[in-house]
Amino acid sequence: MSNILICDDEKDIVSALRICLAAEGYEIFEAYNGIQALEIIKANDIHLVLLDIMMPEMDGISTLAKIRERYNMPVLFISAKSEDADKILGLNIGADDYITKPFNIIEVVARVKSNLRRYMRLGSNVSSSRIEIRGLCLDDNEKTVAVDGEEINLTPTEYEILKLLMQSPGKVFSPREIYERVWKETLLGSENTVAVHIRHLREKLEINPADPRYIKVVWGQGYKIQGAGR
Repeated sequence: MSNILICDDEKDIVSALRICLAAEGYEIFEAYNGIQALEIIKANDIHLVLLDIMMPEMDGISTLAKIRERYNMPVLFISAKSEDADKILGLNIGADDYITKPFNIIEVVARVKSNLRRYMRLGSNVSSSRIEIRGLCLDDNEKTVAVDGEEINLTPTEYEILKLLMQSPGKVFSPREIYERVWKETLLGSENTVAVHIRHLREKLEINPADPRYIKVVWGQGYKIQGAGR
């Protein structure tokens, strides 16, 4: 059973999400501001967080920054802000997904399940291979990534994108294909979500993200992992 934390200052929203997610068999924890959320995360084994952005005492942006100092569980922002710039900001600070209010509860449940599947795969002991490309090493047994021997801390979504690219070095994946392979759902809106995660990966993997050694852009087509050579 997975433990889900719902953090929103609107109690009606928390109640609605709790009822629907509890019906799916999840254990639900509730918080109404960021301070409460951090206390619950510290005291319990939380597998996924649904986090509002605009809250009193400590907002979602500050809360997520604190979460990412220690934890890698999926965090899904829920916000009334629907502009691409707001979504990009949320993803930039480490969110795994972004759901706009008013939301369709069926979509929320689907996104929760999708993100939990990725997270649980990272924590599983399923045997798989070790991939190494010019100093970049992904060990899918240990669920670790290292560059030149130095371990890199990735979110579950970042890990899955990198794994997809590394399994087919030199192959160009479109943003749509990456999204549908990693998120396990059809891309209906902007492709910015994938672009933001790719930028995060570059910032973590590359010495100079502006001149990447590993993740290359093929303009107008998508992204690839640079294989042997340059």
